[in-house]
Amino acid sequence: MAERRTLDFDPIAEARRQWKRRRWPAPTWMAAATSIMRAQQLVLRDVDEALKPFGLTFARYESLVLLYFSRSQALPLGKMGDRLMVHPASVTNAIDRLESDGLVRRVRHAEDKRMVLAELTDDGRRVVEEATEAVGKTRFGLGELSAAEADELTGLIALLRGRVGDFETAPEPADPAGTPCQ
Repeated sequence: MAERRTLDFDPIAEARRQWKRRRWPAPTWMAAATSIMRAQQLVLRDVDEALKPFGLTFARYESLVLLYFSRSQALPLGKMGDRLMVHPASVTNAIDRLESDGLVRRVRHAEDKRMVLAELTDDGRRVVEEATEAVGKTRFGLGELSAAEADELTGLIALLRGRVGDFETAPEPADPAGTPCQ
């Protein structure tokens, strides 16, 4: 693992200052977008580190979780791509790797033999449960945030996602009782 360095200044804040000084457009939004992208890198670094002992990347882990949560623990690859919001080739690659690791298997749909499903194996169930425990200990790379802060962040990002058409329905509150989910 590469050594983690901490800078003595915030380069995004400095970029924003320079952006403003040059009177370039939208410095506030540039800083917000850059902050999201940098935070994604940091979160993914910590999540991938937690998943590494299981031979998983976040994409493969998401595929396992999706199968685990499905009623029959099997889904058509096309539906998986829709639900994971990724290109079909990305799903195929993830399932290829998971299948070669014995965590999923491809099976024909019982009623429509043309349709191929990815189905979670017993080993896949075990690995997703153990990997979830490991990644949960990192709080999915957001361990430095309180539950309330994580809920606030999720709400702001959901607001953005909803406004740009990522989904049709409004997000549900964090918890019907009004307390942050943990």
